[in-house]
Amino acid sequence: MREDLNVPMSNGSIADDARIRAVVPTLQHLAQRGARVIVMSHLGRPKDREPELSLRPVGAHLARLVERQVQFAEDCVGEPAESAARKLADGQILLLENVRFHKEDEANDPQFARELASLGELFVNDAFAASHRAHASVVGVANYLPAFAGELMQAELEALRRALDQPRRPMIAVVGGAKVSTKVGVLRNLLEKVDALLVGGAMANTFFKARGWPTGAGLVEDTALDEANAVAEKAGDKLVLPIDLVCARRMEAGQPLRIMAADAVEPGWMALDIGNQSVAVFSDRLRGAGTVIWNGPVGVTEIPDFSDGTKALGEAIAECGGYTLVGGGDTVAAIDSLGLAGRFSHVSTGGGATLEYLEGKKLPGIAILKEA
Repeated sequence: MREDLNVPMSNGSIADDARIRAVVPTLQHLAQRGARVIVMSHLGRPKDREPELSLRPVGAHLARLVERQVQFAEDCVGEPAESAARKLADGQILLLENVRFHKEDEANDPQFARELASLGELFVNDAFAASHRAHASVVGVANYLPAFAGELMQAELEALRRALDQPRRPMIAVVGGAKVSTKVGVLRNLLEKVDALLVGGAMANTFFKARGWPTGAGLVEDTALDEANAVAEKAGDKLVLPIDLVCARRMEAGQPLRIMAADAVEPGWMALDIGNQSVAVFSDRLRGAGTVIWNGPVGVTEIPDFSDGTKALGEAIAECGGYTLVGGGDTVAAIDSLGLAGRFSHVSTGGGATLEYLEGKKLPGIAILKEA
């Protein structure tokens, strides 16, 4: 199985186990039915065999969640992996060491993929969050074994299809975050589908500057002004931008705050959240929505002083009465920290994969399953 157990670590401990919890049902079901389950995953971006990026602590945590022993192999290929796989009994789970300890994984090396595939008889890709990468452990193994989607993969795809391809109307997209350049593909693709596009966060500054409005000391992508103009022109009345902003001189807790009109941010001040008038406008558009897709916070949620707008927006989305899909690592972290977890129809584990799906891109890890 390919899972995505790429969780944030802090001093050797797991800082957030959401991705581990998400894979538990698939693993439990297979193990309970007598399968010998061999799990592949990556962790971080190792340049070499870095001990702090070992999956061993993840295996220990996974064992507690699945309530059964999880064996651990010191490598993902070669004698350590082969020996551990041979010793597995029916219903047992084995976690292989970080596949990215081998550069061949990211290179989708055929021989490396063949070695991984030799450990099993069937391949299950349950790692939607890694399926935008054409890596050996995601795509290559499917060339050598019968390949299937896991339960988490199916849940992610069904949620995205329900939101994007079979939406109840009106369909609203809320897009935040820092940069237009990283989400211009998402904005363009969503514009073809949505009834309204609500944009907040620092990326709104780029739209403001493209209109000729002053943005003070706020983050602006000067290289994306043309893109912002093109999106705004195509969107027409569909595009909804903030009308007031919570501003400070520095992005730090405890700073004096001022509310400024979106078209009148003063020199030396930066927009770090949306204001109450913007929350009211956004909430009004969200009321009664049939489908809402939310990607990206609308303020600097890591600092409580600038998190009120995102929390209020999250409340409005949760209470809209429609199907609500939340995606993106920053958004998921924000809803957890702001006490909004559990209030949405589906929270994607996908990160970059979700973003690419929202752009309309073909994901290699899914395309290979269709072929297989």
